[in-house]
Amino acid sequence: MVRNVKRFKAGDEITVEELAYTLDHSLLNPSITVEQLKDGCKLARDNNCVSVCVRPSDLPIVTEELAGSDVLPTTVIGFPHGTPTTESKVFETKDAIEKGAVEVDMVMNFARFLSGEYDYVESEIKQVVDVAHASNVKVKVIFENHYLTTEQIKKACQIAENAGTDFVKTSTGYAPSGTKIEDLITMRENVSDNVEIKAAGGVRGLDQALEVLGTGTVRIGTSGSKKILEDAKDRAKDGGLVIPEQKG
Repeated sequence: MVRNVKRFKAGDEITVEELAYTLDHSLLNPSITVEQLKDGCKLARDNNCVSVCVRPSDLPIVTEELAGSDVLPTTVIGFPHGTPTTESKVFETKDAIEKGAVEVDMVMNFARFLSGEYDYVESEIKQVVDVAHASNVKVKVIFENHYLTTEQIKKACQIAENAGTDFVKTSTGYAPSGTKIEDLITMRENVSDNVEIKAAGGVRGLDQALEVLGTGTVRIGTSGSKKILEDAKDRAKDGGLVIPEQKG
């Protein structure tokens, strides 16, 4: 079943089911066991999350665990620092698709970006996008905003959209900081309606998730899906969930 993607704004009501459909349940910690992978897949299935995002070697396990559900198996490319060669990233993408990934989250080579090598960065993203799109697989480009200024985030948005990405994404969760509301607003303002926004890195609570969604962000990568959804269900009993006004 294909569910509609919705951008929320301040004052909108959101159901628990709609909230679950924004969550890419993240299982990327290096120490996660096979048993924990299976538990995470069950959590995502039971709550109808949009996807489970896992380490590349875990895809065969996760695609089997998610078979027959609407939850998408997704993985990461060039994770977590974005520094493999372009050829490696392209191979990782092809391999991930063969193993069942229907979306890939690619880490931009932000070291090359910070060096001003914008043509290199755009070419690399485009090569990954071309491979993915040939198999109807979506691409999310991770900027790692912790290392970028606001003006650099704007430039990264331009480069990623020029290369054909489907999403731009804030963070890997491995930098010293992750999602910031002001960055999400900047990203939404600097890509067209053809590109969506994903937040990741430190989004573990319901109030934070709702605030993130108020920026027009449609995906949240989080390992805190269980707590977020439990709290959402409790709050919904008391009158519903509402997207808050932006602070400041």
